[in-house]
Amino acid sequence: MRPVVIGIGTAVPPLRLTRSESIDAATTLCAEDDDQARLLETLYRQAGVETRHVVYPREEYRRVVHGEGDLDSVFILKGRGDRGPSTAERMKRYERDATPLAEQACRAALSESGAAPGAITHLVGVTCTGFAAPGVDIALIKRLGLPMTVERTQVGFMGCHGSFNGLRVARGLLAADPKAVVLLASVELCSLHYAYGWDPKKVVGNALFADGAAAVLLANETSPSARDWCLGGHGSCLFPDSERAMAWTIRDHGFDMVLSTKVPNLIRENLRPWLDGWLDRHGLSVADVGSWAIHPGGPRVLNGVLEALGRPKDSAAVSREILETYGNMSSATILFILDRLMAEEAPRPCVALGFGPGLTVEAALFLRGEATPRT
Repeated sequence: MRPVVIGIGTAVPPLRLTRSESIDAATTLCAEDDDQARLLETLYRQAGVETRHVVYPREEYRRVVHGEGDLDSVFILKGRGDRGPSTAERMKRYERDATPLAEQACRAALSESGAAPGAITHLVGVTCTGFAAPGVDIALIKRLGLPMTVERTQVGFMGCHGSFNGLRVARGLLAADPKAVVLLASVELCSLHYAYGWDPKKVVGNALFADGAAAVLLANETSPSARDWCLGGHGSCLFPDSERAMAWTIRDHGFDMVLSTKVPNLIRENLRPWLDGWLDRHGLSVADVGSWAIHPGGPRVLNGVLEALGRPKDSAAVSREILETYGNMSSATILFILDRLMAEEAPRPCVALGFGPGLTVEAALFLRGEATPRT
């Protein structure tokens, strides 16, 4: 029996912003003078995000750009020096908009798998952009028609690598119960934590992050085929002296993201030694890996990973395409990348890598159904 991905689905909000539109909003909400406005244009170009989706209706976006926000919008303009909506106001928006997006992704995964909602035994929720109880997981049980006996696990506030932790939980549940069918749902509304005003460290996050949801359905298969994507292993490593390189903290005006310029160098210095040992325990080396699913924390993060691996730029082509088209959707992003790789029948072994507060690297190994992993 081996854990296999039997369905995967993604979803994004209807509003799609171009880079130019995102710059217009940033200029209104963050820039205090013309020099800062020009710097934003450069920053957004270097971020590598051409389009992104956010949960706001088009009319709300129009009010942002023209400085006409009101209390019905999370983009509340109370004055040039204001830090924006309170965390309570942002969480109200999360409670309203997170569930419909997660439901859409889950229905796509269920449809692809052919599994009935009543067959789901476990539900694993992943998010780092909102808190509510009862929350998205309870709402999904009702909206999807899942059994009232479904066993729930919530992976919260683990940042961009949260879905890796969710996959580890799913694999453990499948190992404990051969008949289990696990639905993993990740939903992230990063735009709710847009940082107002001029702060060089925070405007970088504004340029990168976006909203999205993704879901994966996993079950055990006795004789998986060569086309199946089997979840073969997990790994994690906390890099030394890296605690201040990446942080995600709750403040009065949303959740604050700190992304140090030291992150790419920390990856270059620490990733390869750990990864070599982890792959060796699975009977593999970097040269054996057929494809890579790398969380695109930003262009410099991707470049740092590729330099550490000694791999060419096109090894992360799908990761760059997802970043360019959707932005960084935190924990949901890696599932968008896996969805694309699976659709393209990318070669395996496939190694997925993600980075989060710590600075921590998380890894997941996907194998062909006919391959036998070393344990």
